[in-house]
Amino acid sequence: MHKVVYILIDSDVKVKERLKNYIERDETGVRKTVLKLFLGGKSYTTKDIYNYLLGRKFNVSYRGISAMVGLMNMRLGILSIDVTGDHNTYSLKEGYRKVVASVLENY
Repeated sequence: MHKVVYILIDSDVKVKERLKNYIERDETGVRKTVLKLFLGGKSYTTKDIYNYLLGRKFNVSYRGISAMVGLMNMRLGILSIDVTGDHNTYSLKEGYRKVVASVLENY
């Protein structure tokens, strides 16, 4: 039982470090904005995120947003992906909500 708790805590620390590094390289604020969007608890397609960012006057491309969300999914491991519909739908994994909120508070 203690090993499981230790592994979960260790995993959170690693995710927190990856998130910090990811946000530190966010020159435009787009990454933080997308992470805050996911904290709302809803699911989004790449198109939803793209349109959201355009509405906030970010200069982004659809392909760029697709790559960014894919990176969040693969490298950070904080997103769930639903591939059952016409478009992939992404949401923040419930277990990472506090970690993401904590990192965003400090950046």
